[in-house]
Amino acid sequence: VHTVGELNLRHAALGLGEASFGIFAPAILSDFFPAQERNRVMTIFNLAIPVGAALGYLIGGMVGSHFGWRAPFYVSAVPGILFALMILFLMREPERGASEVEKTKIGKADLLALVTNRAYLSSILGYAFITFCMGGLSWWMPSFLHRVNGYSLGQAGFTIGAITAVTGIVGTATGGWVASRLLRRNSSALYLVSAFGCLASIPFALLTFFGPSWITLPALAGAEICLFLGTGPINAATVNAVTAANRASALAGQLLLIHLLGDMPSPLLIGLVSDHTNLRLGMGITTLALVIAGVILLAGGRFVKRHPVAA
Repeated sequence: VHTVGELNLRHAALGLGEASFGIFAPAILSDFFPAQERNRVMTIFNLAIPVGAALGYLIGGMVGSHFGWRAPFYVSAVPGILFALMILFLMREPERGASEVEKTKIGKADLLALVTNRAYLSSILGYAFITFCMGGLSWWMPSFLHRVNGYSLGQAGFTIGAITAVTGIVGTATGGWVASRLLRRNSSALYLVSAFGCLASIPFALLTFFGPSWITLPALAGAEICLFLGTGPINAATVNAVTAANRASALAGQLLLIHLLGDMPSPLLIGLVSDHTNLRLGMGITTLALVIAGVILLAGGRFVKRHPVAA
């Protein structure tokens, strides 16, 4: 890669693969595991994100400092290729809906039902506003530490990466465990845990943006732990809300909407507000998204249907 255009092309190709994986991997996992086990499975699956981020910062930083900025791209490609070959040759693909007690076949009515499925719509809309907040944080938080707290850009980037990796692991694992426990008594637990994470993160976020400088990092860690509580539950809620026949379509719709309403517009909107006021107020709009997400997910819990337990 020697030009910006080539780098963008590389990112586009990578994004195509990641988007496809983000659609089909949860759908395949849902075919392997019944509804009552999917929260645990989705939690483990989504733990790969902060674990991978932590390894990326650690290994990428070391490799890049010794061999230049291109080397981490080559190194990071190797595990993906190896795992892709393992999946291709060693993993069997399950029958669609193999884990379901009630079997379904795909049809036009199934696809049209997605747009009237209130449990599904609640999960993806709530997730979209969570992604709005997370996307804005990942884009602007290094600049916030640099401009408001006096960090160098290098220090700010490393600090945010380290906090996000650790809080991602802690929050995702904790949220999945809590939701699994609550599901034994409350079928809406996936939505309730996700909603609680959104609403509980708001005071931490306000302290991060408007509090004294010494509290910025602890408050940010608290906000991110709360936000990550819903990572496994909200993805499990999405796949449980739809039938096996339209699960891949439902996940494709989720992926499209969370980026279209979430991390695509949030950096721009934060920048616009910041230009007309200041960066603190710009970052503060993410808390409005968290309020909306929490309300949507609380409402979504009312539409959950109890899944039959397989014999």
